[in-house]
Amino acid sequence: MLKVHYKVWLALLGLAIFVSCSPVQQERLVPERMHGQTMGTYYVVSIFAGEQSVDLAALQTEIDAELELVNQLMSTYIPQSELMRFNSWHSTQPFLLSEPTAEVIAESIRIGLATGGLLDVTIRPLVELWGFGAQGRITQSPSTEQYQAVLPYIGIDKLTLDGLWLSKADPRVSVDLSTIAKGYGVDRVADLLDTKGFDAYLVEVGGEIRARGPKPDGSPWRIAIEQPDAAGRAVQRIIEPGDMALATSGDYRNYFEEDGVRLSHILDPRTGRPIQSRVVSSTVIHPSCMTADGYSTALMIMDAEEALQFANRHGIAALLIVRTEQGYDELVSDAFQPYLETGGSAQ
Repeated sequence: MLKVHYKVWLALLGLAIFVSCSPVQQERLVPERMHGQTMGTYYVVSIFAGEQSVDLAALQTEIDAELELVNQLMSTYIPQSELMRFNSWHSTQPFLLSEPTAEVIAESIRIGLATGGLLDVTIRPLVELWGFGAQGRITQSPSTEQYQAVLPYIGIDKLTLDGLWLSKADPRVSVDLSTIAKGYGVDRVADLLDTKGFDAYLVEVGGEIRARGPKPDGSPWRIAIEQPDAAGRAVQRIIEPGDMALATSGDYRNYFEEDGVRLSHILDPRTGRPIQSRVVSSTVIHPSCMTADGYSTALMIMDAEEALQFANRHGIAALLIVRTEQGYDELVSDAFQPYLETGGSAQ
């Protein structure tokens, strides 16, 4: 299974309370739900079938097949996945990818270059060294010599994609797509539902979401963004994303502590170490969940003001929660402002 980068769990809020509806009307206003396990986490798909007659068992089989395809191609936990076969390809000669993997790699490279290398899918050696990969947890931090030794063959510029052919600049280059593959899985399921004519649905894979609506009663899907508190679960904001995707990254669910210092699973490819940013959570809204997934991670690695400036410069709808001496502040990009107006604060 794909390695879980425990991004902020998001919860659906508030189905409408139906008053004075006939039983048939009420049934049509309650979504059909399918759920299961995938990529080391959970998925939930909610649909409104309307007048359609839907074989839910058959639809769930198709959904499972879409998610399993992503897992079999891009997991670092499956030794014979396409990605792991590329990682084991100790050559600088081109390696032939499937179209789905090439699509995800292409977007990873694009975002990586746009962010100056901060989203870097070649960090798999660091992920394993810091105990956040398939090799399992560690009991103490790697030495400076250990993580600095792998930095020379880490960098988005070490990958070249030509159509379906992917090449490494160094045979030791190894790729981890955890920061973007879940979002791609969400997109594949949403695209499947689009082809079947559903016009009101919500797809979630481990907190990454894509929605289409509104619901049959005219109300929007409402999504809760979690407060960055490792000790509990509370709502920071309620967002109405419309026909968009939403991804959130945080540093407070997947980490270990050493000598009183929290070491996050989000790694800075420039230093080889867990991030030290004041940004503790970043939420991005975008038409593509894959793209939102990638940008939400990259913004976590930037300094807070740098992240806000980057989001504004590139027209990215981003909500950043920043740690301060007094608690937490929100930094909101220009493109995210409309979502605050329609959703609102939970406080």
